[in-house]
Amino acid sequence: MADSDNTTTLPFVTRRRVLAGTAIAIAGSQRNAFARNDLEKNQPTDPAVALWRKWKASHEQTERLCRQQQRLERKLVETVGFPSATIRLRDDRRVTLHSLKALHEVLDLDPEDVALRVKAEADLADHQARWDAADREIGYSATLRAERDAADRAEDLLEALSKTPAASLAGVAAKLDAALREAEISEDQAEFPWPQIRSALDDVIRNGQRLVPEQMFPNDMLQPAPLRKRRGDILRFWIESDGGVA
Repeated sequence: MADSDNTTTLPFVTRRRVLAGTAIAIAGSQRNAFARNDLEKNQPTDPAVALWRKWKASHEQTERLCRQQQRLERKLVETVGFPSATIRLRDDRRVTLHSLKALHEVLDLDPEDVALRVKAEADLADHQARWDAADREIGYSATLRAERDAADRAEDLLEALSKTPAASLAGVAAKLDAALREAEISEDQAEFPWPQIRSALDDVIRNGQRLVPEQMFPNDMLQPAPLRKRRGDILRFWIESDGGVA
């Protein structure tokens, strides 16, 4: 019976200890999970990350307005055309000019050029008036001004970000990310130093997630932004394709 009692009691005691140990482990893991959540919720914001968020919002607004004004500019060019005047020179060459300055540089003040110059100025003014009317109707200039304001704000925030010490690896990553995103619209990212900066950013994020798992990296920072066209390409394209003088 003693042996029987032992065989029935020991498994019970062992099971009770196992259950108790499991309960402690579960409670401990729950406390760690709650502590992790509380830490993430109450994690102090790195001033560099906070500035990065503001800069990124202005940067994206600038890009949206840039694409919008390019669409409106294309519409104006296709429907009205850049203000211009076409004149025939003394050697019978035809030249299309897009400004009074260009017109005055091409035509001398000789008496035989006076009538030609007056007509060209009138043609240019008439074309400009049609452009301005269409511009007001679709809001091209207003969008262009809004884009410039957003770009100025983004530039100020980027400068402030560069002067703000990072308080975490996320802050360091924010500075590298801002440099890369800004380079997307003005540089060839296949050339030095952009691949090296991208590699450094990836290293900071990867090691930060491994060494400081409780530190939060913004999701937007983990995904490279798509490449965008450089500003001003459409304007240059239309002027060069027309062959005129701006």
